[in-house]
Amino acid sequence: MTTSYLKKATQADLPDILEIINEAKAYLKEQGINQWQSGYPTDDDIKNDIDRNISYVLMVDGKIAGTAALWPGQDVNYKNMIEGTWHGAPEDQYTSIHRIAMSSKFRGQHLSEKMISGLLTLSLENGFNEVRVDTHPKNVGMQKVITNNGFEYRGIIRFEDPNETDNERFAYQLYLK
Repeated sequence: MTTSYLKKATQADLPDILEIINEAKAYLKEQGINQWQSGYPTDDDIKNDIDRNISYVLMVDGKIAGTAALWPGQDVNYKNMIEGTWHGAPEDQYTSIHRIAMSSKFRGQHLSEKMISGLLTLSLENGFNEVRVDTHPKNVGMQKVITNNGFEYRGIIRFEDPNETDNERFAYQLYLK
């Protein structure tokens, strides 16, 4: 029997989270995906997520198996859609799932779906019935995880990052009832 649950990350979790993020960067590079290859997310990004109480970890049998940030409110990166459209009004509030990564020790166990399911529950519990997420156009694995969790492809966004040249992402949206 496996016990799994989502919990808010603490500074004590930081070393494990950073290890998972660095493993994910290496995994993306191995696959030839130019996502997270220019420094993002930085250690400070992760520390700030924890300080802002928006960082979560997926615990499996007492070990951190995955990490993600759940941003409440509007995300400036989602305002610049270059192809497609969002459902809803421009002033709508939503949560955004960012920086989702699984430990290499738990890869292949479909735990990303569990993590997203937990983040959807948290979104609804915090009063948000709309959730957005994005991923690199070549990150087919994450695209599958996203659509398997009920998200609908909405188009392409471009985010502004002076360190990133490959800054277009597939954008997805889900409404919870």
